Amino acid sequence: MHQHDGKTRRAVARLLLEQGPVTAAAVAEELGISPTAVRRHIDALLADGEALTRDAPRQTQRGRGRPAKLFLLTDAGRARFGHAYDDLAVAAIRFLAQTGGEEAVRAFAQSRVDALVDRHRSAIVAQVTPAERAKALAAALTREGYASSARNVGVGEQLCQHHCPVAHVAAEFPQLCETETETFANLLGTHVQRLATIARGHAVCTTHIPNVQPGTAGKLIPDDGGEPA
Repeated sequence: MHQHDGKTRRAVARLLLEQGPVTAAAVAEELGISPTAVRRHIDALLADGEALTRDAPRQTQRGRGRPAKLFLLTDAGRARFGHAYDDLAVAAIRFLAQTGGEEAVRAFAQSRVDALVDRHRSAIVAQVTPAERAKALAAALTREGYASSARNVGVGEQLCQHHCPVAHVAAEFPQLCETETETFANLLGTHVQRLATIARGHAVCTTHIPNVQPGTAGKLIPDDGGEPA
């Protein structure tokens, strides 16, 4: 594979990471290259087990033709962008759980997420509205390797983390996701609802943030493992 092809394939893979599930046509438009070229790179990612496909929801289809194909990265595809976990991390937390119990694992998880957001805390809490805070949090998470975005969904903001560097560890130790969700709620000054996580097999970690002023919310809504709205 030529160097140019390698750069283009990585660009295609990054869009599948950050925007997937997404159509080949949308990727072509974003990158300014032909749909044929995009499909060639996507076919290579599919053949390597780095991408997978699914049909677009029927309600988004126009006409009676075949459903559009959506593409997203697999765990193997995400691995090309780096993961901050390995067998040693899992073994270390297992040992912590055996010697210190649930409380020790949760304390570790809280310490980790505090370290993740503390350097960005002042910039986030300086924002006034939930929408502004959500966008500031998304920008902070992106700088930390989570490829995040925030968008308005009418009744609130939806924070999407398209990459999770510790997804495999969190699959065994959900305390990592739980403390992250609680910290987001405290940071944003409102309750939040975790709708989906990569650790549970979803394509994106999705958190709903309601349209209420910071500091006026009730208690945190727990992660229910549902799908994003």
